[in-house]
Amino acid sequence: MKQYLDLLRTIVEQGRPRLDRTGTGTIGIFGHQARYDLSAGFPLVTTKKVHFRSIVHELLWFLRGDTHVSSLNKVGVTIWDEWATAEQTARFGRSEGDLGPVYGHQWRNFGATVRPDGTYNNDGVDQIADLIDQLRKNPFSRRLIITGWNPKEANQVALPPCHTLFQFYVQDGLLSCQLYQRSADVFLGVPFNIASYALLTALLAHIAGLKTGEFVHTCGDAHLYTNHIEQARLQLSRGPRKLPTLKLNESITDLFQFTFDDITLEGYDPHPAIKAPVSV
Repeated sequence: MKQYLDLLRTIVEQGRPRLDRTGTGTIGIFGHQARYDLSAGFPLVTTKKVHFRSIVHELLWFLRGDTHVSSLNKVGVTIWDEWATAEQTARFGRSEGDLGPVYGHQWRNFGATVRPDGTYNNDGVDQIADLIDQLRKNPFSRRLIITGWNPKEANQVALPPCHTLFQFYVQDGLLSCQLYQRSADVFLGVPFNIASYALLTALLAHIAGLKTGEFVHTCGDAHLYTNHIEQARLQLSRGPRKLPTLKLNESITDLFQFTFDDITLEGYDPHPAIKAPVSV
């Protein structure tokens, strides 16, 4: 994971101070791209332990089109809880736990109309289903794109999508993905994002009869919160270890049939976790 460590080092050494929405303060750069060869191992950071279980459950939650934290909480995943408090959701007239039109909604029901009670009709665009159909019928299309950014709804959630648009590319039987991420919390968020999109690429490749190619990660505002700088320096003092291997249940042919038990990571031997506070 040299690519990730290079980004972390660049921000520590060259990042400029910036004010931010949370009031914590950051140092950051604008515009960065890294490429990860998915045939070289699964790109999960090894210089600190990353909770792969949460990554898997979150991605499956996105793919279900779910936007309520209750189903994540049932499996012990709490990574969205800070944005799902009664205080946060009340700002948008929703009950505690209801995050509104975040990733799952945009991926599976983009542009849906709103019912009088504030819930959504199932009349939007299922971008994931359309993508799968195109991967199978027209894999060389230049329109294999999913957007999480809906300007009409970006101000209706506590945290509008940070990973905003991603495109797939098929060449020589390999499926590659490029993500544009408008806002990248490099210490806490980016390791999750890299692994999540690598996993999504692997799942899609599997059901489309392809192999994985590259994950290309393009960041807009790439930053470290000021209360993560010492943790980043600690991480940079550690040497990377061998990447783990991703194993999928070969019998699954429908993306939406994947469960947590169908996804296995082998050989993950990271350095110890490094704790850091979340800025909301």
